[in-house]
Amino acid sequence: MTIGPTGQAEADPGEKGGARTALAGLTTRGRSFLAAGVAAAVCAYVLGQPDLLRVGLLLTVLPLVCAAVVYRTRYRVAGSRRLSPARVPAGSEARVHLRMDNVSRLPTGLLMLQDRVPYVLGPRPRFVLDRVEAGGRREVSYRVRSDLRGRYPLGPLQLRLNDPFGMCELTRSFSTYDTLTVIPRVEALPSVRLGGEAKGYGDGRQRSLALAGEDDAIPRGYRYGDDLRRVHWRSTARYGELMVRREEQPQRSRCTVLLDTRGLAYRGAGPDSAFEWAVSGAASVLVHMLERGFSVRLLTDTGSSVPGEGADGFAGSGQGSADAAGLMMDTLAVIDHSDGAGLSPAYDVLRGGNEGLLVAFLGDLDEEEAAVAARMRQRSGGAVAFLLDGDSWVREPNDVPHPMNRQEERLRMLREAGWTAVSVPRGAPLDELWRQADRERAGVVTAGGPSGRGAGS
Repeated sequence: MTIGPTGQAEADPGEKGGARTALAGLTTRGRSFLAAGVAAAVCAYVLGQPDLLRVGLLLTVLPLVCAAVVYRTRYRVAGSRRLSPARVPAGSEARVHLRMDNVSRLPTGLLMLQDRVPYVLGPRPRFVLDRVEAGGRREVSYRVRSDLRGRYPLGPLQLRLNDPFGMCELTRSFSTYDTLTVIPRVEALPSVRLGGEAKGYGDGRQRSLALAGEDDAIPRGYRYGDDLRRVHWRSTARYGELMVRREEQPQRSRCTVLLDTRGLAYRGAGPDSAFEWAVSGAASVLVHMLERGFSVRLLTDTGSSVPGEGADGFAGSGQGSADAAGLMMDTLAVIDHSDGAGLSPAYDVLRGGNEGLLVAFLGDLDEEEAAVAARMRQRSGGAVAFLLDGDSWVREPNDVPHPMNRQEERLRMLREAGWTAVSVPRGAPLDELWRQADRERAGVVTAGGPSGRGAGS
């Protein structure tokens, strides 16, 4: 049997160990027939019964002949796999479509098709394909689902060949596999007006002029269709070619999403754990900001970002927005706890410039790390922190919460530094917390005035 073009698995009768491979494919029925035949032959020899010897020889030869026929059977079969979709949120289903084509001139016998699937995606699918005519095809499909993020390999495909008597069964595999990416759940967020976003595109857009005056003009080469009234004659004389003034360049709003991945900052595991909520929240904010036209950057406590991300992050709006969201979702799909003990690496990255709006998803903070997080507010136009309450995420429903805990002290430290800090209890919906952050920001602005310290939070 030859398998292609997506994979190859050929049964070569001359390969080393071919006889051993054929005998290893004997089923329970085939082994039983072989044992019965040998026993009958021995008894016939001992008892001197030639008729019993014939029966023994028949029982012995039948499974051997079936094994030889199955082993030497050669089908040219092409297989393919298609995922729909290839990137699916956690808890949602994806469908896997399998297609088998008989590219030989002979019809196939009975085939059993099996696909290797990780146990977290469900049971291993098996399909029985009856006779496939020459040039024919068969299409089957199955569903997979996972509540856990990650990248899961599907395949390789396996074909099992059986003889009509069920004496022998051999397995041949394709050589390729596909990958299903399970990304975090993304929750739709309401459109609110958070601080730090009033630069560039968006509801509160402002434009910075590329022209500050005749002497500060930034020219570029003339392009067909440019208005001749924009020709900059002084630059034209300097460079020896026609130069025109640039148009006003809008400054795009920026947003940095900080995800705390420290292992010591979260307790519990599983799809309903605090860490999974934080990952899902970061994914929701990233997608929401991209849809609003922001330049978005994902940052972790280790100071690392998404591979391929530019200095200003991924630009929202336009055709590249979906690709940018896909790259960030792929990164969040496999993100795991870090071994870091603090937020200092992330602070070193943030203090390099104005990050616009800063949205942070933080786990448990000690006093030192809360102080580091408070200093991050200095380099951002606005800062919103979702601080996960570790006690509530591991506390049983009947347990009485402490009247005063460390969570409230950390919230107070962040708010005094200018953050809009929101406590995240167990199972809280992100959209309600998003609205709560907007209400708290508006309340601070009203109390402190537009020029107060809380105006940007």
